[in-house]
Amino acid sequence: MYAAEPNPAHLALAELENQGILRAVVTQNIDGLHRKAGSQRVLEVHGNTRTASCTRCRKRVEAQPLLERYRREGTIPRCPQCSGAVKPDVVLFGESLPFEVLMEAREEIAHCDLLLIIGSSLTVVPAADLPRLAIQANAPMIICNRDPTWADPYATFIFREDVAQSVPALVSPQEGNCM
Repeated sequence: MYAAEPNPAHLALAELENQGILRAVVTQNIDGLHRKAGSQRVLEVHGNTRTASCTRCRKRVEAQPLLERYRREGTIPRCPQCSGAVKPDVVLFGESLPFEVLMEAREEIAHCDLLLIIGSSLTVVPAADLPRLAIQANAPMIICNRDPTWADPYATFIFREDVAQSVPALVSPQEGNCM
């Protein structure tokens, strides 16, 4: 997981942010590839694997050394402060999304000029409901996803290609390309 590299879609989004066109990336991905690609404002609604927190005192630590120690020794990671169990900062089944991140994502989408929906089936709620905020605000939407979504009827444009091809084309359209 830590060896994974950003694909052209991640890099294109970072470039859009660098150009001042993109204000934020709201993602359900926990892999950190948006940040690795260079995106600065990443709202990770399902958390991330970069950090881990103590289930007792909430102390946050870097996750990679804990994961390496777990692989090597097979022991449950413990908090250096209180010895409580430490878990990755990802949302597990049955857990709530991080409230502050979700509220920030809602605010961004409710006030966006354009919403890009990229590589999402829009089936995992509550994040799947976020596009409704853009619809209510009459913001145009571009959907880049191989399969249909519930939001397709509201989209201005839909691209069914691999996002590694369609998203970079949004950044620098070539003659004869999809844009």
